Amino acid sequence: MALSLTIFSLNREKMNLKSERRGIHVDQSELLCKKGCGYYGNPAWQGFCSKCWREEYHKARQKQIQEDWELAERLQREEEEAYASSQSTQGAQSLTFSKFEEKKTNEKTRKVTTVKKFFTASSRTGAKKAEIQEAKAPSPSINRQASIETDRVSKEFIEFLKTYHKPGQDIYKQCKLFLDTMNHKRDLSIEEQSECAQDFYQNVAEKLQTRWKVPPEKVEKAMDQIEKYIMTRQYKYVFCPETTDDEKKDLAVQKRIRALHWVTPQMLCVPVNEEIPEVSDMVVKAITDIIEMDSKRVPRDKLACITKCSKHIFNAIKITKNEPASADDFLPTLIYIVLKGNPPRLQSNIQYITRFCNPSRLMTGEDGYYFTNLCCAVAFIEKLDAQSLNLSQEDFDRFMTGQTSPKKQESENFSPDVCLGVKQMYKNLDLLSQLNERQERIVSEAKKLEKDLIDWTDGITKEVQDIVEKYPLEIKPKNQALAAIDSENVENDKLPPPLQPQVYAG
Repeated sequence: MALSLTIFSLNREKMNLKSERRGIHVDQSELLCKKGCGYYGNPAWQGFCSKCWREEYHKARQKQIQEDWELAERLQREEEEAYASSQSTQGAQSLTFSKFEEKKTNEKTRKVTTVKKFFTASSRTGAKKAEIQEAKAPSPSINRQASIETDRVSKEFIEFLKTYHKPGQDIYKQCKLFLDTMNHKRDLSIEEQSECAQDFYQNVAEKLQTRWKVPPEKVEKAMDQIEKYIMTRQYKYVFCPETTDDEKKDLAVQKRIRALHWVTPQMLCVPVNEEIPEVSDMVVKAITDIIEMDSKRVPRDKLACITKCSKHIFNAIKITKNEPASADDFLPTLIYIVLKGNPPRLQSNIQYITRFCNPSRLMTGEDGYYFTNLCCAVAFIEKLDAQSLNLSQEDFDRFMTGQTSPKKQESENFSPDVCLGVKQMYKNLDLLSQLNERQERIVSEAKKLEKDLIDWTDGITKEVQDIVEKYPLEIKPKNQALAAIDSENVENDKLPPPLQPQVYAG
């Protein structure tokens, strides 16, 4: 997700000094559209609100299309001139004028068709995508089996539209037509599908207000139900699609948050005391809500989870400080909640809300404010460094590599009022940290010993081979056994036997 540093840069010059520590401070103006329209901006829209972003997007798109058309026409004109020149010099004798005109017409038709295909959205994907989608498409029997949730949402949508009478029938027809159109536009990029959804929202809202004269409060309710009906059916196709790098960004953010597990509330100047049971309960609820966001299918429901999480944060700050929370207290606490909860598929959910939520919800109201702050919190986490946490670069690097823990340093300065259980906990943490360092050292030395043994074995083997090659082994035949003295006296076979030793008693 492209993050606009100009909008969401954390203004360090304006950071508050609290107990000689800097807090995280973002002005309200930094959350608004950079065009100055007064609506909330969004990092996915380069800091613009939905309305201004669409205007800028359409301007850039039209300019690019115009430039591409001019380039294509110029290339086509140059090719035609070159072709006509070559044919007039070579084929004046072999081609008649009628055949030349016929060939020229065919060439021109072919080139115009090629140019049109070049600017057609489906041409960018080609036939391969169609083949892949056809191969991945489930069987008709599976398509006919709608999920329980889809059936429930459809029934609720139909019951809701009955209260609108004639406009309700028209709205239902337009929604069905939009879904059929989207089913035939699976080869479009996710940005183009998002553009189609936003255009549909805008057209339906305008018709409700102008043609059917529906009051504004009923228009908002109708748009919520329309979004719920449409996105429940489109969710599996447009949430974290394979054609985007949303999954890659999710893994990068999760890895980054895991690496920052050592960040403490004190480093972020979080005004929350989790030792208070009620505050601790609010923190747990806030983490639960931000994690639950991934289980929802409708963008508005995901926004509702962010809003509930934010309200729990404000309550936790209020209980801790015994006074209403400020925006300067809220953002650091939200960053702490995200670091502690590490929500699954965080970037995919943010992208999904940005692409397919009713834009009016992101531009104004508390939903838009809390969502913008969440984007700001993710941006801070991705850019977090030693200066942001009031640490030296050396300490920051040691914490990131796991060489030491900030809790170990804090345990050395206990106040007299700290209970024995907390002291024992930090003592155990120190012990575990030391054991971890010893284990890593032992593993390192064991690997070194293993390498030395392998090198020693290879050296001995080489020395033995060199000696064998230098002094080859020569095997001589065995010597014949010595014969007995009388073995050859064949003729004197009547000789007395050899003398035998005699034992005399004396």
